[in-house]
Amino acid sequence: MSVTTNKPRHTEPADTADLAAPAEALEAPKPSLLTRIPGLKIFAAPEATEVQVSNEAGILFGEWAPFESKGSILRVKKSAAAKGLYAPLAPGAPSTTRQAEILNTAKIAAPTGVDGVSAGRDVLSQTAVSKDAVTDYNANPRRVTSTNCLLVGDVGTGKSAYGKCVYVLRPVILRQRRAVVFDKKNEDGEGEYSQIVRFFGGKPIRFALDKTSVRLNLLDPEISGNNDDGQNNQLAFLNTVPALMREGQGADEWERKALRLAYRNVMASFEGERIPTTADLHDRLGIIDRSDSSLYGFNAASLERLEASGAAMRLIFNELLEHFGAIFDGETSAGVALNGKVSSFDISQLPDTGPVIPMVMGLSNLWLLGRVRKDRGIRTNVVIEEAGHILGGPLAVQQRSNIKLSRGLGISNIYCMHKETDVPAGSPGMAVIEEAQTVHIFRQTRPQSAQWCASTFGLNPESVTEIMALPNGHHFLKSAADDPEIEIEHVRSDWEIQMTNTDGALVETPVEA
Repeated sequence: MSVTTNKPRHTEPADTADLAAPAEALEAPKPSLLTRIPGLKIFAAPEATEVQVSNEAGILFGEWAPFESKGSILRVKKSAAAKGLYAPLAPGAPSTTRQAEILNTAKIAAPTGVDGVSAGRDVLSQTAVSKDAVTDYNANPRRVTSTNCLLVGDVGTGKSAYGKCVYVLRPVILRQRRAVVFDKKNEDGEGEYSQIVRFFGGKPIRFALDKTSVRLNLLDPEISGNNDDGQNNQLAFLNTVPALMREGQGADEWERKALRLAYRNVMASFEGERIPTTADLHDRLGIIDRSDSSLYGFNAASLERLEASGAAMRLIFNELLEHFGAIFDGETSAGVALNGKVSSFDISQLPDTGPVIPMVMGLSNLWLLGRVRKDRGIRTNVVIEEAGHILGGPLAVQQRSNIKLSRGLGISNIYCMHKETDVPAGSPGMAVIEEAQTVHIFRQTRPQSAQWCASTFGLNPESVTEIMALPNGHHFLKSAADDPEIEIEHVRSDWEIQMTNTDGALVETPVEA
């Protein structure tokens, strides 16, 4: 192809009829009037630099410089129009709607403002992304109405490292902020957050089934708080103990009545004295004070049934103390405390099966709510690793009922899970997940899991295959129902990489010769 400059403009490649009269086709535009008036020439548009291009067929046509171009150059000759040649001179490149999004500058602008904490780099625009559920909730107008957050993805996709950076290390440097973690993953005999807790001057709250464990009293006054809300929460948790110990078979109405009578009796008996313990509650189960006004109208048969139900509950709590007494038998240890910017409930040494993990997580969560009541004004990120333990069983009802209370206390719950099967469909735990308005979706290799993420959180249907192919450290962020998802790359400093490393047991250490 040859190019010559300073030729008259031609808007159409000449067809057979046009080649005979090139002078008419290459008529030059008239100069602007402003260029002929002294002093006003500076306001005239710049003159276009025209080129004349010959294509492979030897046909000449003119082109305007980019600042004069009005999109694709169309055929305007009557002879061409008569032949149906309405297409642009230059054929377009094939594309898809998804690819063409980049042509819209609004799509590649920075997807978020600068409020909150650094949450990564937008893959499309290569700009920094800032995100923080607490900041979004306090914005005017509010960007979200729920501070619940969810991280979901396969093992090894960078989910834990992202949670440590964005929900622990970075927000705690802000004023009146702290983080509390339910630490499930074992790393060198302790929870993976232990190094971070110690860095900020704290000590992990370590649970185990031996004498090294801290104790957590089911009747701790931090939970009851000497108020109706706290006592109702404490009693509600006691009602979940039978369901956890009997693998889903909860207490019936008679057992709940017997448990409620024993609870109120023990709390009244020790008022003004020492703190009652789980063992004290155990000793009163099955013992019915027939003069209790709440038993008015009960006949002898009903009272006998109530005593039998109390005896059944006594067996449940006896088994609890026998198997898990290292944790639940006695007053709460002094080591159970929120110690500074970062605290952790280290449950990494507890068995994955059985009732102990959900029981410790549920009771610790209630203790945390009671403790936070005394720290008004401090906003707390509560990171729940392996959230299926608390959302996939009887404690999900309690967790959902406490969400509103958590929000009033400045708590943002961050649930971390692997896939949708961690929580049964239609359960109260799934309702908690669906209420989350800040969702981080890491790679899901199973098609059904990727499809579940797209449909549950309102992602573009085309994103299903993209979720399955996300690189490590990349994820889709979905914030609020109307906002489109954006792909984020997690960027860490060298110090953050050191603090968030979770594969220490797999990394080979060079052997010195």
